[in-house]
Amino acid sequence: MPRNRRPQDRSEKLDEIVTAAARLFSEAGFEQTSMARIAQAAGVTPTTIYWYVDDKDALLVAALDHLLADALEEFDQQAGAPLIDQVLWALERLSRHRTLIGVVHARSEHASVVATWHDGFHALMDSLVTAHLDKQGVPEPDRTAAARLTTFAVEGLLSHPTSAAETRAVLDIVLSR
Repeated sequence: MPRNRRPQDRSEKLDEIVTAAARLFSEAGFEQTSMARIAQAAGVTPTTIYWYVDDKDALLVAALDHLLADALEEFDQQAGAPLIDQVLWALERLSRHRTLIGVVHARSEHASVVATWHDGFHALMDSLVTAHLDKQGVPEPDRTAAARLTTFAVEGLLSHPTSAAETRAVLDIVLSR
């Protein structure tokens, strides 16, 4: 049953819904998490969610944006570290939500909002790595290729967890040029 509360502004309520969705999608899985369950966790009725998002895919994107924003906020603290350490840190941080990688790939085929988010994630990863490689003086086209390979490696390593030593070895090869 939704709990009675003081009136909240729209962004606060949306944040509660998105936070609940992100937690449940990560813990229980996207398909196993109903909108009713999210509503219960957020303390709203299921129909209330639709005042804020169009559908479950849009809520997934909002949850992914929320998780990514949190990670990027922490990522700023890694700015001075070597690139491989930054990527290892990102892998560790994102591994808490690794179940969502498969969901994003599967839903991208059916939901343009998820496909657009996925493309944006790739562009963001590519730009972060490219900027770092640019500072190191890595020339084009090596810089762009290394950034793309790093993005693919991050997704692959999140989807197929390996030991810390194997993960480092993969990234050493990807970033060795």
